[in-house]
Amino acid sequence: MSNDQTIQNLQTALEMEMTAAHQYQLHAQVLDDWGLNLLAAKMREEMQEEIGHSDLFMERIIYLGGTPELRFQKQPKRAETLQEMFEMDAADEQEAIEVYTKGAQQAGEVGDIGSRVLFEKIVLDEEGHKGWLDLQLSLLARLGERAFSAKWIALGDTGAAPAEA
Repeated sequence: MSNDQTIQNLQTALEMEMTAAHQYQLHAQVLDDWGLNLLAAKMREEMQEEIGHSDLFMERIIYLGGTPELRFQKQPKRAETLQEMFEMDAADEQEAIEVYTKGAQQAGEVGDIGSRVLFEKIVLDEEGHKGWLDLQLSLLARLGERAFSAKWIALGDTGAAPAEA
């Protein structure tokens, strides 16, 4: 039984997770620049989770005899507004849900239970991310950007190291 398709699906997922991690990293820097330090910290948490996902996909590719290729699916893009940021991320999460669901189905069809379960586990994480992003978009629409942003600002010492000159 060939696992070429599963390895390709895992590679696609790896590229998507690498992109997502770096997209969240870019968002965190932008949010810090906008003074939304608590939201920046949330984006860094998301970044770490996506890095963890990429690690799991790499591990599985190697287990199946493949060679992981570390590259982006697409170039991370700077958002100009909170709404644009959340919409971009929600679209990326929805795409991941669709791709990983298909990957799980295809792995199951060839009897690769390990890859199927991995895809399913990460789909559940991505659904959680998508739900959170949808909630932020809803709050942003209902509260307006000023009121929404107030929730994500910590005044005073945040414990973050100052930027080097």
